[in-house]
Amino acid sequence: MKIIKTQWPLISAALTAAVALIVPNSSEYSAPDTSYFLLFTALTVIIYELFLIFGTGQVRAKTTYRSAFLGTIILAMNIFNVITTKYVLLPPLYFPSPEKIFGVLISDSLFLGNCLLYTLRIQLLGWVFGCVFGILTGIALGFSSAFKYWVQPLVRILGPIPPTAWIPIVLVIFPSIIMASSFLIALAVWFPTAVLTANGIANIKNSYFEVGATLGASKACSILKIGIPAAMPFMFIGIFNGTCSSFITLVTAEMLGAKYGIGWYINWQKEMMSYANVYAGLIVMSLVCYLVITALFKIRDRILVWQAGVIKW
Repeated sequence: MKIIKTQWPLISAALTAAVALIVPNSSEYSAPDTSYFLLFTALTVIIYELFLIFGTGQVRAKTTYRSAFLGTIILAMNIFNVITTKYVLLPPLYFPSPEKIFGVLISDSLFLGNCLLYTLRIQLLGWVFGCVFGILTGIALGFSSAFKYWVQPLVRILGPIPPTAWIPIVLVIFPSIIMASSFLIALAVWFPTAVLTANGIANIKNSYFEVGATLGASKACSILKIGIPAAMPFMFIGIFNGTCSSFITLVTAEMLGAKYGIGWYINWQKEMMSYANVYAGLIVMSLVCYLVITALFKIRDRILVWQAGVIKW
């Protein structure tokens, strides 16, 4: 049973190859010259087996843990491939086959790479400013009663407004599309980061600050050594929420007139009715979002290592 679980991706890949080679394609389907879907499946299984054979103990354990998920994904893609290429049960214009989608990822790889670099420039610029100002706003709301009195009502009024609703005003204020798009992304990150940072500070026990004051800690020392570290779990939750919101905002922000970017690419291909390219762009964006969130989790685990024995990760 353990062997079947470990080799489930290989079994799913073998079944995928058998179906692709034995079952003929529908006469309504125009197959590309190269079976990119089978190449992708084979490459995925080869990488999986290499991790399983040559990986360290921890790498093998993580690879085995993900084997059922990976095998099921390959099986689901095989079913979708049968639906779209063997029997064409869905409109081929809107539901292209995996072979065409992976073919776009290879043929348009250079152009998609340029779009990705453009997107990352906008995303990184807006995300950094949103995180910095969100954390600073949250700290000020948590420790300054005067700042809280004047700014908290504005945060509650302006924060819930979707960043995309500011597009008409942003286009007038900012001189370039890059700055306008970065501002919208910063706004999407700023609100949840500020609110949850302030909420984290509000949930700190007063006894912590009392002990610090007894030991002679100044106001600045209490903020830096007690307040901010104790609020970091909430702070990271706000950053995670803001990061997800920023990717949603990014697609709309790149429709303001940009000539590059993944969001622009998806919208352009949709207007061209090239839905294989649309799905390829969505795959690239989802992979970038996954890598960013994974990196943030790694940073959180490293900074908040003291929480590992306190809560369940």
